[in-house]
Amino acid sequence: MANYLSKYYDMVSERQRLGVEPLALNAEFTKELCELLLNPPVGSEQELLNLISNRVNPGVDESSKVKAQFLYEIASGKKVSIVISKQKAVELLGNMKGGFNVSYLISLLEDASLAEDAKKALENTLLIYNAFDDVAALANKGNTTAKELIKSWAEATWFTSKSEYPKTVTLTVFKVAGETNTDDFSPAPDAWSRPDIPLHALAMYKISRDDLKADVEGVKGPVSTIENLKSKGYPLMFVGDVVGTGSSRKSAANSLIWHIGHDIDGVPNKRAGGVVVGGKIAPIFYTTLEDSGALPIEADVSKLNSGDVVDLNVYNGTIVKHGTNEVLSTFALKTNTLLDEVRAGGRIPLIIGKDLTDKARKYLGLGSSEVFAKAAEVKAEGGFTRAQKIVGKACGLKGVRPGQYCQPVIATVGSQDTTGPMTRDELIDLACLKFSAPMVMQSFCHTAAYPKPVDVKTHNTLPEFMHNRGGVALRPGDGVIHSWLNRMCLPDTVGTGGDSHTRMPLGISFAAGSGLVAFAAATGIMPLDMPESVLVRFTGKRKPGITLRDLVHAIPYFAIQKGLLTVEKKGKKNIFSGKIIEIEGLEDLSVEHAFELADASAERSAAACAIKLSQTSVENYLKSNIALLKKMANEEGYQTKEALLNRAAAMQSWLDNPELIEADPDCSYAAVLEINCEDIKEPILCAPNDPDDARLLSEVANTKIDEVFIGSCMTNIGHYRAASEILKDMKSEAKVRLWMTPPTRMDRQELSDEGLLSILGKAGTRVEIPGCSLCMGNQARVADNATVVSTSTRNFPNRLGNGANVFLSSAELAAVTAKLGHLPTVEEYFENTSCLDGKEDKIYSLLDFSK
Repeated sequence: MANYLSKYYDMVSERQRLGVEPLALNAEFTKELCELLLNPPVGSEQELLNLISNRVNPGVDESSKVKAQFLYEIASGKKVSIVISKQKAVELLGNMKGGFNVSYLISLLEDASLAEDAKKALENTLLIYNAFDDVAALANKGNTTAKELIKSWAEATWFTSKSEYPKTVTLTVFKVAGETNTDDFSPAPDAWSRPDIPLHALAMYKISRDDLKADVEGVKGPVSTIENLKSKGYPLMFVGDVVGTGSSRKSAANSLIWHIGHDIDGVPNKRAGGVVVGGKIAPIFYTTLEDSGALPIEADVSKLNSGDVVDLNVYNGTIVKHGTNEVLSTFALKTNTLLDEVRAGGRIPLIIGKDLTDKARKYLGLGSSEVFAKAAEVKAEGGFTRAQKIVGKACGLKGVRPGQYCQPVIATVGSQDTTGPMTRDELIDLACLKFSAPMVMQSFCHTAAYPKPVDVKTHNTLPEFMHNRGGVALRPGDGVIHSWLNRMCLPDTVGTGGDSHTRMPLGISFAAGSGLVAFAAATGIMPLDMPESVLVRFTGKRKPGITLRDLVHAIPYFAIQKGLLTVEKKGKKNIFSGKIIEIEGLEDLSVEHAFELADASAERSAAACAIKLSQTSVENYLKSNIALLKKMANEEGYQTKEALLNRAAAMQSWLDNPELIEADPDCSYAAVLEINCEDIKEPILCAPNDPDDARLLSEVANTKIDEVFIGSCMTNIGHYRAASEILKDMKSEAKVRLWMTPPTRMDRQELSDEGLLSILGKAGTRVEIPGCSLCMGNQARVADNATVVSTSTRNFPNRLGNGANVFLSSAELAAVTAKLGHLPTVEEYFENTSCLDGKEDKIYSLLDFSK
């Protein structure tokens, strides 16, 4: 054991016992390290050099600030180290990616003895941002090295110096059959460890499957199996039938890439690259892989088996048995630019680098670079759909065609607490000190109820991080991110968020992983290959007792009937996957009610949802939200006040001149699904454990139920009033374990004000604090192997509880089930919901903060 950095090496020893990499050095350890480098203990020189080179985070972390200042002091001669020369200090500054190192390196362009070293360091530093103007100012003053640097950026040497993707890559197949959702890659109960990538990666597949056994059931995934596959001497290629469905969590990609990717020079505990082949790859997971420098490929995987050694030929689109010409699968890359993304280290580095090259070429009076692959040119006739026009508006265009690459301006960004620490880390890596997106909101909805020590630390530190960059932080107990973020939205704008249910009912939003969310917040734009649209058109009138949740489930139900969707994973058919669901025929819904339909587009693996609403609905919603935002800013002390008031002003500006985008009459869709509401004669549920497996109530009636959960972002105040009305005449407690979690503190207060908590209490209801509760399953969970009816968003295996079988239903059906102890017959359902007849306007009225 070293006799220096003792606390750090204690941590290293503990991590070794866990079988994971040491944590990066924090600011305290980095300060101690810098002092040691000035007078190193004998024999420690190489170890200390390795630590300063490879174990300090880049970007704008507090430790990177210490490192950058120290290296600059060495380079400028203010301090002397026998370990690090001036030239070596500049080299190490250049490996810090951007942030605190940039101004130091630019100043060294004026040091004749180090200018060339500084230029070399800056050539591959992409996170320059507005500091480009400082380099240009030096060039304008006659600094030849600064001019040469700009020329290098213009020639994109940061890109061309990297190797092209090899013609053939030999890989060992790591296949997991069936569907792998993001909860398999990144289990919700382990959400607390997500920012710690090597530790969190141990939990990947910690629940055994038929074809894959965990090392320690429920604790440690199949690490030994993965290591055995790696022992063949080749990198791994992950293969699955359906890959990455469910949440948008980047931790899922991080965990997978930790096992199949490569280290990133100068970035501790994070990897990039890797190859993922899926029969279907969920759209959010696909783009998260792109952002991480991985190569995602959709192809037939039926002839690929775990342990196979194969040759991947990206330029002719084949996967062959190693050393032979036996073709096991063929494919086409999804975009022309995909290999450029991999070469650059990810889609985000490519975008940032190309922007730097464009700036340099513009400064030099040059045209566009010919170095990069061109996005496919899209030619089409006819009009645009609503979604295409909304995205077009954000790009300064009339519309955007499917397949067209674009970079829409992002008006609203959301971050929740199990992904927020990762978003924070990505923002640090991006050297972001100020948000460009006008509304960035952070919530604490997933960890507020039962916080672990690491959660409490996040609750205490993340708000200040967001406030310092101009964002808005909610408070633990405020409730679900979506229920709040929706109220921040502007009509016909584009948003994003680090949760797959970022499906704003105004405008359109594209959920994303933490890296892309951070990029959107930092730069105010996001990259997008415009998806196709599927139109879902509702006609007719809903029958009494048929709820909005039944309409939600009618989409997969009728899609299955019409051959547009299959439940079977092998050869999965899903017309909605990767596309935008556009909904018409329900224009008079309130915006809050419309969110139920938009929200559930995540379960269809859709890229986004755009629902057509009336101007009156939008106006009423905005008036209420303006009052809420002003109260938050002026009376309740939420920060940043400026962001809240600016958004309220933007809402008022729209109200002063209201206009909603309409689809062109001659637009076209990839498919049209028409649903006549009058054909829905009984409730529709989704059966265990697949949100695509839509069933009529009559098919599953009389199933005994152990627990019922009414909560999640799929609910609003009306659902709790309806449940209370159904339960109020009960003489004893419910025959199941009954959970309820209002989505916001305002909803819970309203339940209290209306005296409904008393009714729920008599029914034996466990009322949780506002937030996500059982929906994610990262804190409270149902009993092992329980059969459950839930209003939550999805019902993947083991999500709400180990071995749980979960039906998804409306709040009304859930309340009837709690009353009876089993799924009712159709007759029992209508009998027990008849108490709602004639009271619908009162029961389903929504909170209006303007009154």
